[in-house]
Amino acid sequence: MRVSLSVLTLGLVLSQGVLAAGDGTAAMGGGLGGALGNVVGQQIGGSTGAAIGAGVGGAAGSAVGARKGNRTEAAIGGGLGSAGGSVIGNQVGGKTGSTIGAGLGGAAGGALGNNIADDDRHDSGGGHKHKHKHKHKHR
Repeated sequence: MRVSLSVLTLGLVLSQGVLAAGDGTAAMGGGLGGALGNVVGQQIGGSTGAAIGAGVGGAAGSAVGARKGNRTEAAIGGGLGSAGGSVIGNQVGGKTGSTIGAGLGGAAGGALGNNIADDDRHDSGGGHKHKHKHKHKHR
């Protein structure tokens, strides 16, 4: 019971930070997709199936929630976060912990991937372009 409350409290803190960062849709998609994929995966293939289902669901949910240019990074983050959260949650709190971990990991990973994609887009446009200057020939 203490573990469940600790995980829930941590999830609330993380979700507030994610939503404040402006990555809410990718985070919500990754969290919901990871949790749902985890539950379906548990039914099909136990803890291994839960981790795989969480990864696939987290990736899909994050990609759907992210903006068009950020979908790949958000999907990678959401998938890895969900799968990792599922495995860690299973060690800490069994099936319920696995589902909570997949949801939290998917939310954090989707938001992180979306945010990294935004940073890459802003940083890449700052370079200076060198134009060829035409020299006038004197006759």
